[in-house]
Amino acid sequence: MGSLSETSTTDSYCKPPGIRFVEYIKRSPISFRTHQSIVLIVTFLAYTCYHANRKTTSVVKSTLDPASSEVGLKFQSWRRGYLPSPLEARNFSGLLGSDSGWAPFNGSDGTELLADLDVAFLSMYALGMYCSGLLGDRTNLRILLTVGMIGTGLFTSLFGVAYWANIHKFYYFLIVQMVAGLFQSTGWPSVVAVVGNWFGKSKRGLIMGIWNAHTSVGNIVGSLIASAMLSYGWGWSFVVPGLIIAFMGVVVFLFLPVSPESVGADKDDDLNPPNKVGEEVTDPLLSADSEHKEQAVGFIQAWKIPGVAPFAFCLFFAKLVAYTFLYWLPYYLSHTAIDGEYLSSETAGDLSTLFDVGGVIGGILAGHISDRLNARAITAACFMYCAIPALFLYRCYGYVSLPVNITLMFITGIFVNGPYALITTAVSADLGTHASLKGNSRALATVTAIIDGTGSIGAALGPLLTGYISTESWGAVFWMLMGAALIAGLLLTRLIVAEVAAKIEESRARRSSVPAVEV
Repeated sequence: MGSLSETSTTDSYCKPPGIRFVEYIKRSPISFRTHQSIVLIVTFLAYTCYHANRKTTSVVKSTLDPASSEVGLKFQSWRRGYLPSPLEARNFSGLLGSDSGWAPFNGSDGTELLADLDVAFLSMYALGMYCSGLLGDRTNLRILLTVGMIGTGLFTSLFGVAYWANIHKFYYFLIVQMVAGLFQSTGWPSVVAVVGNWFGKSKRGLIMGIWNAHTSVGNIVGSLIASAMLSYGWGWSFVVPGLIIAFMGVVVFLFLPVSPESVGADKDDDLNPPNKVGEEVTDPLLSADSEHKEQAVGFIQAWKIPGVAPFAFCLFFAKLVAYTFLYWLPYYLSHTAIDGEYLSSETAGDLSTLFDVGGVIGGILAGHISDRLNARAITAACFMYCAIPALFLYRCYGYVSLPVNITLMFITGIFVNGPYALITTAVSADLGTHASLKGNSRALATVTAIIDGTGSIGAALGPLLTGYISTESWGAVFWMLMGAALIAGLLLTRLIVAEVAAKIEESRARRSSVPAVEV
């Protein structure tokens, strides 16, 4: 299959069947850049499907528990705001009566039970992330991603099957969500590792910043699909996204090339891919002193890679802030008087999407700046510090008028989601190819899983704390978010000092290399 010689037999993967078929039709090999395009498109669509399936539960909540859209939502993660009204969505025949909800979620504790599903899902997702990272560096990422997507589709659909099977046991839904969380955890380590294999460090931040828009696209697509299917019965809101991600899993199996070596692609010298055997990614975080290892990097060893722990704990607090906004912003908007008026649920939901739009811009901007400066920690920390006044201004002046609210929300989205996107993509790929690994590429998935898995714990904690604190004061919620942003920035202090020192040393080296002018 034209594979290059590998340092380990586990790296000797065959070309995906779809790639072989295309090359057979073309009568010529696919170019390196074409492979890169396939990787970006397939992984973008794959993770869009993951987020679309993840979003479904939040859309259907107000149908399962009609009271959740009208009362406190003390523990509810998302508030459905940009979909048809609950009465319209539930006005259909079938096992679910109009306005009655679905047992066991339509009782007095329905909102808490739905919150339990969220916590269970996110907890298993975070736990599974660590395991998926270890598996990803020891197995074929294409197979792992395929299994994860098909499994996600299966268990997302099983949640919806309860509609036709007339299932009302809470533990059925709990177990389905927990297993779905485990399968979904295969996605992020796999796609980041694959993209990291194909793109060198020089433009990685910008490319991954643009590529990371799949998160917002998936949220929007998931909301639209789930909303459209509600009129046919809430079960379809789960089954249709489940079938789509399962189909996309087959596409991944057929077409996704894991790495240049796995398909025998010729590497362009100017692209400088990071996983060439013997090549090291220069990084100012710390110098390399470990011996070259050809086997997959262990979990503890991955934690010891310079920069992994600080960025992982930084992401814990960054995701706490980002996911609190993701889960609670529509609810906050609909319960806050803007220019003396309260927005409807639909308007609040539509308005909240501007936070995600700002996040897309922030991710691209953070990636581009970090590429130009070659300073990931400095960029991430600066964004987190800028998020503090942005959060303060949004809380204090967001009520003045709708244009002011929109502007401050957009700016907040830039600074909150910028470092989140940077750390989960470019930083994870950088550290997975750190110089201390001596060219060993078998750490990308593990490092990505450690960083995002730790961040996912914060993602579960933030909305949960907000559910309790918001009953007392939304001002206290924003102080919590500002404190989290401050801690996130401070956790990168040591890395910032190392990057600044590296910049100073580089500047001195350039000056000393300039020949003295003869008099």
